[in-house]
Amino acid sequence: MTLFDILPVLAGLATVAAVLTYAHRPRTLGPQAWIATATLCAAFAGWSLYAIATGSPFGFWAEHTRNAWGVQIWFDLLLAAGCALAFMIPEARRLGMHPMHWTVLVLCSGAIGLLAMLARILYLRHGQPRSQ
Repeated sequence: MTLFDILPVLAGLATVAAVLTYAHRPRTLGPQAWIATATLCAAFAGWSLYAIATGSPFGFWAEHTRNAWGVQIWFDLLLAAGCALAFMIPEARRLGMHPMHWTVLVLCSGAIGLLAMLARILYLRHGQPRSQ
Protein backbone atom coordinates (compact mmCIF):
# COMPACT_ATOMS: atom_id res chain seq x y z
CA MET A 1 0.00 0.00 0.00
CA THR A 2 1.20 3.47 -0.82
CA LEU A 3 0.86 6.65 1.20
CA PHE A 4 -2.01 7.64 -1.11
CA ASP A 5 -3.81 4.42 -0.18
CA ILE A 6 -3.19 4.71 3.57
CA LEU A 7 -3.86 8.41 4.25
CA PRO A 8 -7.49 8.48 3.03
CA VAL A 9 -8.32 5.44 5.18
CA LEU A 10 -6.65 6.96 8.26
CA ALA A 11 -8.35 10.31 7.67
CA GLY A 12 -11.71 8.61 7.24
CA LEU A 13 -11.31 6.59 10.45
CA ALA A 14 -10.17 9.66 12.39
CA THR A 15 -13.12 11.68 11.10
CA VAL A 16 -15.64 8.97 11.98
CA ALA A 17 -14.15 8.63 15.48
CA ALA A 18 -14.11 12.40 16.05
CA VAL A 19 -17.65 13.13 14.87
CA LEU A 20 -19.15 10.13 16.69
CA THR A 21 -17.37 11.17 19.88
CA TYR A 22 -18.61 14.75 19.52
CA ALA A 23 -22.16 13.60 18.71
CA HIS A 24 -22.17 11.41 21.82
CA ARG A 25 -20.88 14.13 24.16
CA PRO A 26 -23.53 15.81 26.30
CA ARG A 27 -21.65 19.14 26.28
CA THR A 28 -20.32 21.52 23.65
CA LEU A 29 -16.72 22.11 22.65
CA GLY A 30 -14.46 23.48 25.36
CA PRO A 31 -12.61 26.79 25.37
CA GLN A 32 -9.45 25.30 23.84
CA ALA A 33 -11.18 23.74 20.82
CA TRP A 34 -9.95 26.58 18.60
CA ILE A 35 -6.36 25.33 19.04
CA ALA A 36 -7.12 21.87 17.64
CA THR A 37 -9.11 23.44 14.81
CA ALA A 38 -6.30 25.86 13.93
CA THR A 39 -3.76 23.00 14.06
CA LEU A 40 -5.90 20.90 11.72
CA CYS A 41 -6.20 23.92 9.41
CA ALA A 42 -2.41 24.36 9.33
CA ALA A 43 -1.83 20.65 8.69
CA PHE A 44 -4.34 20.57 5.84
CA ALA A 45 -2.91 23.77 4.37
CA GLY A 46 0.51 22.11 4.45
CA TRP A 47 -0.80 19.05 2.63
CA SER A 48 -2.52 21.31 0.10
CA LEU A 49 0.73 23.18 -0.53
CA TYR A 50 2.44 19.81 -1.09
CA ALA A 51 -0.29 18.87 -3.61
CA ILE A 52 0.15 22.21 -5.39
CA ALA A 53 3.95 21.85 -5.43
CA THR A 54 3.85 18.32 -6.84
CA GLY A 55 0.92 18.97 -9.18
CA SER A 56 -0.43 22.38 -9.99
CA PRO A 57 -2.65 25.00 -8.37
CA PHE A 58 -5.58 23.80 -10.48
CA GLY A 59 -4.85 20.07 -10.35
CA PHE A 60 -8.06 19.50 -8.42
CA TRP A 61 -10.11 20.48 -11.47
CA ALA A 62 -8.90 17.53 -13.54
CA GLU A 63 -10.00 15.21 -10.73
CA HIS A 64 -13.47 16.78 -10.56
CA THR A 65 -14.08 16.58 -14.31
CA ARG A 66 -12.63 13.09 -14.89
CA ASN A 67 -15.89 11.14 -14.53
CA ALA A 68 -19.30 11.06 -12.80
CA TRP A 69 -17.72 10.35 -9.42
CA GLY A 70 -15.41 13.34 -9.75
CA VAL A 71 -18.34 15.62 -10.51
CA GLN A 72 -20.32 14.08 -7.64
CA ILE A 73 -17.43 14.79 -5.24
CA TRP A 74 -17.30 18.40 -6.51
CA PHE A 75 -21.04 18.80 -5.87
CA ASP A 76 -20.61 17.23 -2.43
CA LEU A 77 -17.82 19.65 -1.49
CA LEU A 78 -19.82 22.66 -2.69
CA LEU A 79 -22.91 21.58 -0.76
CA ALA A 80 -20.89 20.89 2.40
CA ALA A 81 -19.20 24.30 2.23
CA GLY A 82 -22.54 26.00 1.61
CA CYS A 83 -24.13 24.23 4.60
CA ALA A 84 -21.19 25.09 6.84
CA LEU A 85 -21.24 28.74 5.80
CA ALA A 86 -25.01 28.94 6.34
CA PHE A 87 -24.46 28.10 10.00
CA MET A 88 -21.16 29.93 10.49
CA ILE A 89 -21.94 33.32 8.88
CA PRO A 90 -24.58 34.40 11.44
CA GLU A 91 -22.28 33.45 14.32
CA ALA A 92 -19.32 35.18 12.68
CA ARG A 93 -21.41 38.31 12.22
CA ARG A 94 -22.56 38.15 15.88
CA LEU A 95 -18.92 37.95 17.01
CA GLY A 96 -17.90 40.99 14.95
CA MET A 97 -16.16 39.17 12.11
CA HIS A 98 -16.55 40.32 8.50
CA PRO A 99 -18.39 37.40 6.82
CA MET A 100 -17.63 38.51 3.26
CA HIS A 101 -13.86 38.29 3.84
CA TRP A 102 -14.20 34.82 5.29
CA THR A 103 -16.59 33.70 2.55
CA VAL A 104 -14.08 34.74 -0.12
CA LEU A 105 -11.38 32.79 1.75
CA VAL A 106 -13.62 29.70 1.81
CA LEU A 107 -14.46 30.06 -1.89
CA CYS A 108 -10.73 30.27 -2.72
CA SER A 109 -9.42 27.59 -0.36
CA GLY A 110 -12.30 25.30 0.58
CA ALA A 111 -11.91 23.48 3.88
CA ILE A 112 -8.77 25.44 4.75
CA GLY A 113 -10.88 28.60 4.88
CA LEU A 114 -13.69 26.82 6.73
CA LEU A 115 -11.28 25.53 9.36
CA ALA A 116 -9.67 28.95 9.76
CA MET A 117 -13.09 30.58 10.09
CA LEU A 118 -14.22 27.97 12.61
CA ALA A 119 -11.03 28.39 14.64
CA ARG A 120 -11.61 32.17 14.73
CA ILE A 121 -15.25 31.72 15.78
CA LEU A 122 -14.24 29.31 18.55
CA TYR A 123 -11.48 31.64 19.68
CA LEU A 124 -13.79 34.64 19.84
CA ARG A 125 -16.39 32.57 21.70
CA HIS A 126 -14.09 30.97 24.24
CA GLY A 127 -10.46 31.89 23.68
CA GLN A 128 -10.43 35.38 25.06
CA PRO A 129 -9.81 35.92 28.76
CA ARG A 130 -13.00 36.73 30.63
CA SER A 131 -13.16 40.10 32.40
CA GLN A 132 -14.70 40.01 35.86
